[in-house]
Amino acid sequence: MDFSYDDSEQAIGDLALQVLTDGSDPAGLRELERPSDGSAPGPRFDRALWATLADTGILGACLPEDLPGGGGAALGLVAMGRICEAHGATAAAVPLWETLALGALPLAHLGFGKVRDSWLDRVAAGDAVLTAAWHEDGGEPGVPTARMSENGGGVTVTGSKVAVPAGQIADAAVVPVTGSDGEVALVLVELNQQGVTRTPLRTTAASPDANLDFVGATGDVIAVGADALSWAWQRAVATQCAVVTGGVATAMAITAQYTKDRKQFEQPIAAFQAVAHRAADAFVDTEGVRLTAAQALWRLEADMPAAAEVAIAKYWAADAGQRVVHAAMHLHGGMGVDRDYPVHRYFLQMKEHELQLGGASRSLVALGRLIAAGEA
Repeated sequence: MDFSYDDSEQAIGDLALQVLTDGSDPAGLRELERPSDGSAPGPRFDRALWATLADTGILGACLPEDLPGGGGAALGLVAMGRICEAHGATAAAVPLWETLALGALPLAHLGFGKVRDSWLDRVAAGDAVLTAAWHEDGGEPGVPTARMSENGGGVTVTGSKVAVPAGQIADAAVVPVTGSDGEVALVLVELNQQGVTRTPLRTTAASPDANLDFVGATGDVIAVGADALSWAWQRAVATQCAVVTGGVATAMAITAQYTKDRKQFEQPIAAFQAVAHRAADAFVDTEGVRLTAAQALWRLEADMPAAAEVAIAKYWAADAGQRVVHAAMHLHGGMGVDRDYPVHRYFLQMKEHELQLGGASRSLVALGRLIAAGEA
């Protein structure tokens, strides 16, 4: 397998990294998270940066070319992974992974008609935030308990979803549901309607997540069947692993520079054997996260079976990703817990991504089932 990027993938990744880096300096993020005027922070969302992402074409880069608004460039899943990697690398306060991978991707490839086109045009223009509501309290993502009912030619959704990424600020969510006939489906539900209640969550990473309760909320069916849920789930997880790739790589880069600059006994601490070994282990883990995520994205873009590769990538992102950020915090000593120093954001956000869409144990269970069935 050749995981090297073509020119368009390289270019969109470089552009996304540049734009997100310019708009996500540590001082600006601190002010967003803890306003210096003493006011209470709002949802962690930099709307000015979101508009810049739209103006530079990043939001539309992976959307279809046939959109009425003309904002799509039809780049593939690997290119989206590059954008997500830049998102993780900068800890940017924008719902980039949530909108593009969780919401727009299944809508673009499984949806149809005016609903699809209008929402994706809004995404490309920076006028809409999307997400997906996969988690239920004690439930399985592929077997949703949220119910879909037909209602005069349309559908309504009733049920509850927990820990929805960007749930506080999203305009619509892709919601996995089960119909009255027992068939599962993906439904797009606009969140600014009477049948939807948002309960904001206070997370350690200050992410604008929320619980969502639906009571007869109207929606539009995107796709029906277990294959549709599997398609969307695998791509959600694989792109999340790309976010983790960027996050752990930046945590390692910050740590490498710190251990070269920090001196004890008139020597950089990077020269000490214990520090060097810990950093080397973290580097190996970082490359493991990067390669397994790249393999999963590559196979999915090529329409090859990838359930095992996605489970492996998620295991590495969850398990090895935590080892990397813990090593970064450890090697920084007291600086690692200073919230004015940038490395803490990567620790908190990687912990969130470890548990979102299932952690290491869930990934191993999924992989074990595939092996037992002879599919891995």
